[in-house]
Amino acid sequence: MNDKTNKPAYLSVHDIHAYYGESYIVQGVSFNIHEGEILALLGRNGAGKTSTLRTIARLDDPGLTKGEIHLDHQPLHEMRAYQAAQAGVGLVPEDRRIIQGLTVEENLKLAQIAPPHGWSIERIFELFPRLKERRKQEGTTLSGGEQQMLAIGRALARDLKLLLLDEPYEGLAPVIVQEIERTLLEIKNLGITTIIVEQNAIAALKLSDRAVILDTGQVVFDGTAQEVLDNEALREEYLAI
Repeated sequence: MNDKTNKPAYLSVHDIHAYYGESYIVQGVSFNIHEGEILALLGRNGAGKTSTLRTIARLDDPGLTKGEIHLDHQPLHEMRAYQAAQAGVGLVPEDRRIIQGLTVEENLKLAQIAPPHGWSIERIFELFPRLKERRKQEGTTLSGGEQQMLAIGRALARDLKLLLLDEPYEGLAPVIVQEIERTLLEIKNLGITTIIVEQNAIAALKLSDRAVILDTGQVVFDGTAQEVLDNEALREEYLAI
């Protein structure tokens, strides 16, 4: 662990092993994150990044076969997916999962049906003025960038402690990527801890405090984002950039 502070970890992932179907994908992954940090979880395709996110969010039950995950002293590894969500874990998947047939506002209201509640819908609209303009529009008819905003807004509608983003820039124009980046920095300033899985590694690193690189389901680097940006050999070997 390349953890140069004495602060306690807010999220602690310790020696987790997980399967996706019959495939042994996550093979002893460990890392810590401090509260309010953004961590870039990087690696080539098939390295185990998405499976690690899903394991933290407890979506691949039983999935996890060994290891412990604690968020703010809560044992996520002992929880089901709905319990992890109640504990403050919000996963925004690559396909965004906007619910067909519901408006923008209805998608947000649905996220608030069960406690604990997070941001009010009006506060989410302050963060995403575009969503306010389209509050009565069906969510699945939004542009890709607007759907990403809605998916993040839906996570904020819960009592969010840990935001997990899987390929948030996928298919988005550069100007929209910049808008999403500004939003994530605003979220960071509010103290919400974030993990980003992103093929656009340079963009993710420039946004992040720290980086973890996976290769074949194992951690091969754990340090600052700047260390990765400064290490061309490391990037070429494990990220092909």
